[in-house]
Amino acid sequence: MEVPPWSSFLVVLLATAFFLVTVLRGRHQRARKYNIPAGPRPWPVIGNLNLIGSLPHRSIHDLSARYGPLMSLRFGSFPVVVGSSVDMARYFLKTNDLAFLDRPRMASGKYTVYNYSGMLWSHYGAYWRQARRLWLTVLLSARRLASTEHVRSEEVRSMLRDLRAASSAERAVVLKDHLLMVNLNVISRMVLGRKYVVEETGSVTTPEEFRWMIEEIFFLNGVLNIGDMIPWLNWLDPQGYIGRMKRLSKMFDRFLEHVLDEHNERRRREGEAFVAMDMVDLLLQLADDPTLEVPIERDGVKASILELITGGTDTSAVTVEWAISELLRKPSVLAKATEELDRVVGRDRLVAEGDIPSLPYLEAIVKETMRLHPVVPLLIPRVSREDASVGGYDIPAGTRVLVNVWAIGRDPAVWGDAAGEFRPERFMGSSVDVKGQDLELLPFGSGRRMCPAHSLGLRMVQVTLANLLHGFAWRLPDGVAPEELSMEEKFGISVSRMAPLEAVAEPKLPAHVYAAGP
Repeated sequence: MEVPPWSSFLVVLLATAFFLVTVLRGRHQRARKYNIPAGPRPWPVIGNLNLIGSLPHRSIHDLSARYGPLMSLRFGSFPVVVGSSVDMARYFLKTNDLAFLDRPRMASGKYTVYNYSGMLWSHYGAYWRQARRLWLTVLLSARRLASTEHVRSEEVRSMLRDLRAASSAERAVVLKDHLLMVNLNVISRMVLGRKYVVEETGSVTTPEEFRWMIEEIFFLNGVLNIGDMIPWLNWLDPQGYIGRMKRLSKMFDRFLEHVLDEHNERRRREGEAFVAMDMVDLLLQLADDPTLEVPIERDGVKASILELITGGTDTSAVTVEWAISELLRKPSVLAKATEELDRVVGRDRLVAEGDIPSLPYLEAIVKETMRLHPVVPLLIPRVSREDASVGGYDIPAGTRVLVNVWAIGRDPAVWGDAAGEFRPERFMGSSVDVKGQDLELLPFGSGRRMCPAHSLGLRMVQVTLANLLHGFAWRLPDGVAPEELSMEEKFGISVSRMAPLEAVAEPKLPAHVYAAGP
């Protein structure tokens, strides 16, 4: 690698910074001695980052096996504690939830979500409490989700038609491509009012550019930016991620300004007859509400739009892809699921959201998939707002907190000796659910910071998976045995398959079922 001419200056700068950090840390530690949980000894500057591999949830799980379910780490300049058991999850997410509600200041929140103006990355306070309440009671209320069921039904049917056209007895399909498209189309229609990913939007962007922006924001929100761990390296942007975030932010801002102008123009044109048709309409109405405790600025509206789009697209697609992967490795489970669908739904229609409560085995498959493959295996980090203590250990204010739900989902103490095996039967007759009350199964988190879109995400996973299993007979390509299917992971904004799943999908319903209206 070519050495830049200013490398000598950089060495001096880093050495000076290291000296200052060491002196200041020593003074702080002398000021008060904390009894922090056990953990590996950190290196200067980088802390324990050298112990974190390409799959952080697995690296941290291995370390927790040595140091215990409550463990201390250091990521660069920041102290970290990790909870890897049901008891620790209960402490951080339930018992003492209020003390751990802040978020770390990450570059992705600053540059791609309007300087932390959304709900995901904003600190706890009046603004965040209001945003959470509005998401739960207005944007994603049960009434709102019920009113948009036709959108999900239409887009799932469109996906099935595309799969049917692309399928043949010899050619495998790349399932993830279809799953991302159906989720993006659903979210685009629910949030923006139309499918910008396939429809021309005028001069502001093209469908191809819009898809690229979505892929780029997925990537940049899942990367490990060194400056997030060692802040005094941020100005160097050694990986180039901040430059990419700034460029993407400008592109998205141009697009979102166009979207807001379109929606405001319709509001102006229709006057008192105006009725909100999508979430952008609702957000603009809320921004005009003079009774709000904290005004919602234009950047806050745009940040919410971005979080709704990114949070509702990739995660559901990844979960369904993992579910189909596991089913292809367990033909007996796949057969049992399709038998239930044939018996309950029949062969003359597709699966509707109202059918899901009558499909307990399908629900068990979804839960088992979320147990083994939580798409966010280390819940989005929190930051302690105040000094706290648990089990005789201190957790100083400002400590970053991780809950390893991947480790909890594979804990033999909770799930038995077969914790690593895919067995949906473990949930048949079980009251354990994914809605945040049962701490052994936390795909959406729990407590005040639980994902507010969990109801929408769960509906999308259930109805998409049900229709894929009902509409097609699935098998691996010729020459690929079930036990040979790779299940390697790739870390990012969600933990997906390393290699996208390729499978053969043979239509098994009458042709008119795929083509019929909702």
